[in-house]
Amino acid sequence: MYPEDLVTPMKADLTGVGFEELTTREGVDEILKTENETVLLVVNSVCGCAAGNARPGVKGALENDKKPDKLATVFAGVDKEATEQARKYMLPYPPSSPAIALFKGGKLAHMLERHHIEGRPAEMIAEHLKAAFNEIC
Repeated sequence: MYPEDLVTPMKADLTGVGFEELTTREGVDEILKTENETVLLVVNSVCGCAAGNARPGVKGALENDKKPDKLATVFAGVDKEATEQARKYMLPYPPSSPAIALFKGGKLAHMLERHHIEGRPAEMIAEHLKAAFNEIC
């Protein structure tokens, strides 16, 4: 568990632009129980090298004509129950923090694991996600 004063601004970085913070298994299940909607689910993280570009990359991707219907986030190392549940929906991909998953109709449609994020600038992550939004949303 990370100190609250450390994670609060990292959470606010996403919730401040409309992401719903999920903290329970039920919350994850509820947001992914959709028939036709798209959901962008971000596994947030304190990892500076990857999450430091993931969050601005995600926010940049939202500057696009096509966007997911819903935005949600869980925080690895903080929201244990919700993160474990979210990762079940992301199978067969192994746990990754950070991670960015796009779901359509409750099914995983696109996935960015840490190794797709780490070492890449936020602009590259945003462009990658915009292409996924244009195809899936």
